[in-house]
Amino acid sequence: MQSFKKTIWDYYKKQGRHDLPWRKTKDPYKIMVSEYMLQQTQVGRVIPKYLAFIKRFPTFKSLANAKIPEVLKLWQGLGYNRRALYLKQAAEIIELEYKGKLPKDQNILTKLPGIGPNTAAAILTYSFNIPITFIETNIRRIYIHFFFSKSKSVDDKKILALVAKTVDTKNPREWYWALMDYGTYLKTQIVNPNRKSKHYTKQSKFKGSDREIRGKILRIILKDNSVRKTKLTTELHEEKERVNRVLKTLVKDGFIKESGGKIVLIK
Repeated sequence: MQSFKKTIWDYYKKQGRHDLPWRKTKDPYKIMVSEYMLQQTQVGRVIPKYLAFIKRFPTFKSLANAKIPEVLKLWQGLGYNRRALYLKQAAEIIELEYKGKLPKDQNILTKLPGIGPNTAAAILTYSFNIPITFIETNIRRIYIHFFFSKSKSVDDKKILALVAKTVDTKNPREWYWALMDYGTYLKTQIVNPNRKSKHYTKQSKFKGSDREIRGKILRIILKDNSVRKTKLTTELHEEKERVNRVLKTLVKDGFIKESGGKIVLIK
């Protein structure tokens, strides 16, 4: 265990990404924004979006009071637009029910839109330096590599037990930063250990997927403010049935509505 921890700390001291903007703040709001953005998105794509987003919406209150189209415009390029909607909804709840202050309670955070137990734990750890045990892709990769290299179908419960034993209780914030950085480095050095995880699933292709169509539809509506279904079908070069199916998911998720024969964003 000591050798493992030394390896992680040594790498972090020499190669750690100390300049990441969300590591230069203890503001719970800014850290929460970064955690939403970093879900399934590479750091390099997140940095400029994060800086622009924080500049425009610097507090829970400013985001809670923002219009959805404005939030989505700033989010464009990150993908998974549902996260932007969830983030705004979470800001509204925190502003209304907790007077703009992030609750220091993992159970409360997991009830917010778009936040699971691991994201809630990460937000609390990075905001308040609380030594909570959690797991994500980079962490899973590291522990499987060091402790389960000859195993198959490794359960997260086994990994979490080791995370709990190795977490730095005096400085959990930087310990988890160190894990993230070493996990990112490890990804470039070896075949993905996460394939040995019991919970491993291969991400579906984005190109040609309904998720890609969703993003295109939102970009068109954000540009024109409103659009007719016929124009969407023409611009997307997709079958009418597929466009209608994707539109239904956007309606269900609270992005759009039909008004006066046109598709518009919900404000």
